[in-house]
Amino acid sequence: MTLFERYLTVWVALCIIAGVALGHFLPGVFHAIGAAEVARVNLPVAVLIWLMIIPMLLKIDFAALGQVGRHWRGISVTLIVNWAVKPFSMALLGWLFIGWLFRPLLPAAQIDSYIAGLIILAAAPCTAMVFVWSNLIKGEPHFTLSQVALNDVIMVVAFAPIVALLLGLSAITVPWDTLVLSVALYIVIPVIVAQVLRRRLLATGGRGALDALLKRLGPVSLVALLATLVLLFGFQGGEIIAQPLVILLLAVPILIQVYFNAGLAYFLNRASGEEHCVAGPSALIGASNFFELAVAAAISLFGFQSGAALATVVGVLVEVPVMLSVVWIVNRSKGWYERGAAVRSVAARNPTIKPRTAQ
Repeated sequence: MTLFERYLTVWVALCIIAGVALGHFLPGVFHAIGAAEVARVNLPVAVLIWLMIIPMLLKIDFAALGQVGRHWRGISVTLIVNWAVKPFSMALLGWLFIGWLFRPLLPAAQIDSYIAGLIILAAAPCTAMVFVWSNLIKGEPHFTLSQVALNDVIMVVAFAPIVALLLGLSAITVPWDTLVLSVALYIVIPVIVAQVLRRRLLATGGRGALDALLKRLGPVSLVALLATLVLLFGFQGGEIIAQPLVILLLAVPILIQVYFNAGLAYFLNRASGEEHCVAGPSALIGASNFFELAVAAAISLFGFQSGAALATVVGVLVEVPVMLSVVWIVNRSKGWYERGAAVRSVAARNPTIKPRTAQ
């Protein structure tokens, strides 16, 4: 890791502080930036996400995507965690902590709304930012891309029914324009741009030209991540200062849910004999959330000032610091993971799969 990457948590903390301070003292500036949106998708944030993930997508050779089928264990684990475990575990944690343990400390009128926001957050698995986390753990890029694409397809079909079931609603209004535009902006357009650029570089300058560009673009991804943090925390600076206790209490079930689902995916992959470079992204995809969609859906259903909207915003607040901690755990535990009997057994049967020594 470079010096910049090694101290990424420090830069993240500084950007969070800077974002909250700027949002508090310069609310007009952030209101203007926040207003630059289409179907509740913020365009400046979308541009920063492009800068984050296009360098990751440049590494992907689409011709090699057919090989991702050998990682069927990782795909199966991620799908189970994302769609059969995650929304329901969050509903349970929300009812336990917000509906019972923390009830005396929270506004009574907003209890149900807070729980609804947590459920909406968990029902939308992460998409674009997973490429950043996967890159930090040297995850298998083809697996990451195929899993994200599969989640996007399932989300179009399953998001509304799962949320409706857990919220006990007879009908739920999904912001379809937000969902479709988010997938287009955060996945489809960056993939197209990256592949066109990749093919042009390989055609004109060969592998050397591509590697040189990737080296130059490496810091751009992390700088864009930090700039995104400043914007996201600046948008919510007033809420963070006005309701610190509520935000802290809402963060508890979110934190437990993230570590539980990440750990579950990681252990299931190890037990099944999947490679570490697949288990890492699988754990990260299983733990993180598509917070842009969650925030938009909560606002659409319950209103901008609702407890549901605030709960999804708390998901935004904890997303990056918590996911960085999961990245750290996955990297540090690589040696332990690859000493697993199932991993060694699969590697022995398939000479193309070589457990990698811990760094």
